[in-house]
Amino acid sequence: MLTLSNSLSFLRAPLAFLFLIDNVSCRLIAIFLAMLTDSIDGYLARKRQTTTQFGAILDPAMDKFFVFFALAALYAGGTLELWQACAMVARDFALCIFGLYLSLSGQWHAYECRALRWGKISTALQFLVLSGLTLGFAISTYLYMVFILFGVLAFIELFGMRKRALVSECKK
Repeated sequence: MLTLSNSLSFLRAPLAFLFLIDNVSCRLIAIFLAMLTDSIDGYLARKRQTTTQFGAILDPAMDKFFVFFALAALYAGGTLELWQACAMVARDFALCIFGLYLSLSGQWHAYECRALRWGKISTALQFLVLSGLTLGFAISTYLYMVFILFGVLAFIELFGMRKRALVSECKK
């Protein structure tokens, strides 16, 4: 279902392509608009009561596409080292491992996709670090380690959510 909030989520894909332009202002505008659409889409979906499972998957997928594309552009431009880019997406590695676990254990059908607390914090921090890198700021190694910590915390949160889903499934 294409709602206004889903349309705002979809906008992050073309915004990512602005990172192909090696221009600080253009990239900062892309980051700002990506953050703005990320903030507004969920609010609108809840306010208009148009939240959907599709939107719950689309919103973080567009965040990931934007961040991955921007990181690739910064890496290709020599602004970022590979380990730094990998650290920034540690939470996404955790999500992939958890998804693989759900698939292999046959529990995917019982899992409800929803936002993670550590996912929201990671995404906000990713946008801030992308802004800093775009402006030419040196980012501390410790900040990249925070991304890895958030990945671990997201993984723990995912397993906690899985346990709650299994308990509620058993009570039915």
